[in-house]
Amino acid sequence: MKHAKFVSFTAVGAATAAKAAALLPEFLCEQYARTVDPSLAGTKLSRFAQQAMADCDLIVFVGAAGIAVRAVAPYLADKAHDPAVVVIDEAGRFVIPVLSGHLGGANELAQRLADGLGAQAVVTTATDGRDVFAVDSWAAKHGCAVIDPANIKHVSGALLRGEMVGLRSDFPVDGQLPAHVSLEGAARSGFVIGFDKAAAPFVHTLHLVPRIVQIGIGCRRGTGADKIEAAVCEALEAAGVPPEAVRGASSIDIKKDEPGLLLFCQTHGLTLATFSAETLRQAPGEFIPSAFVHETVGVDNVCERAAVCALRGGRLLCRKRARDGVTVALALADFRVSFA
Repeated sequence: MKHAKFVSFTAVGAATAAKAAALLPEFLCEQYARTVDPSLAGTKLSRFAQQAMADCDLIVFVGAAGIAVRAVAPYLADKAHDPAVVVIDEAGRFVIPVLSGHLGGANELAQRLADGLGAQAVVTTATDGRDVFAVDSWAAKHGCAVIDPANIKHVSGALLRGEMVGLRSDFPVDGQLPAHVSLEGAARSGFVIGFDKAAAPFVHTLHLVPRIVQIGIGCRRGTGADKIEAAVCEALEAAGVPPEAVRGASSIDIKKDEPGLLLFCQTHGLTLATFSAETLRQAPGEFIPSAFVHETVGVDNVCERAAVCALRGGRLLCRKRARDGVTVALALADFRVSFA
C-alpha cells in the first residue's frame, strides 16, 4: 500500500486534511495537525519533511504553498525519487501539485482531491496546460520505470516546440500514436520502451522499462538474502532483464516467513506473494518437475509455478535455475503499448 502524510497548521486545515485523506483509500494516510494535536507541540516541521521525503509516496501540506516549498527544498533528490507533493489551502478551495507532477502522480492526485473537495486544481506543468503528450506521466500510468529522467526534458521540450519525437518499442504498439510521436524516420529526441537500457537510437534517448517481470523463488530453509540476491541477479542477467523490470517476487506459502527471502524483498522494495501447494499445482503450463521438491513441499516445482501464479498467467521467460540452494524462475506478463 502507498504511504501518504498530511500536515496542517490550523483547526480548519485539520478538518480539510481529514476530508482529503478520506478521498485516497489506496493510501495509508497519516495526519499531523500541528496546532491541534498536543503531541506535536515543539516538533520541527523540517524533521517531519525530511522523514516524509524519505518514506512517503505523497505529502500533502494543508496551508500556504511557501511553507511546503521551504520545508521540502533541502531534501529534494530528482524526478525519479522525489515523492508527490501537493498543497491545499486550509479552506479546501485550491489544490496545487508542486512536486513530481508526472512521475509521482501529483497532477492526477491533485485533480482527484480537487474533484472530491469541490475545489479547483491548479496544474502548472506546460504539457498539461497545452494538452501535449507527457511521456513521464504516461510511464507512471503504465507501470514503466524511467531510467534516465534527465532526458525527459528533451522529449517534452521537442513536443512543446512541435517537433517530431521518435519511439522504438520492443512490445506491440496498439492504436494511434500521440501527436508528433513517430515510429519511423529520424528524430533527435525520442523514447525507447523495452529492456535494453543501452539502446540509443536517438541523440537524446529516454528509456522506459515496463515492470512486467515476476520472480519465482524457491530456497532451502535458512538461506541468506545474499545467496538469494546472487541467484536472482544471475537469472536476470541470463534473461537480459534489467532489475527495474521486476514487479514482485513469489514463492510457496511455507516460505512466507523465511528471513532471507523477506530481507531480499525488503531490500529491493518488492512485494512477496505466496501460494499454497494446491494453488501452485493448478498453475497452467509445463514445468520442470523435481521429485525431491514434491516430496518436501507437496508440489513438483515452486519457482516456475509461483512466478506464473503471481501473474495469473503470463509466460515463463527464464526457466528454473539453481544456485546455492536457491531456485529462480522469471515470468513475463503480457504487455502492449497503448496511448488511448
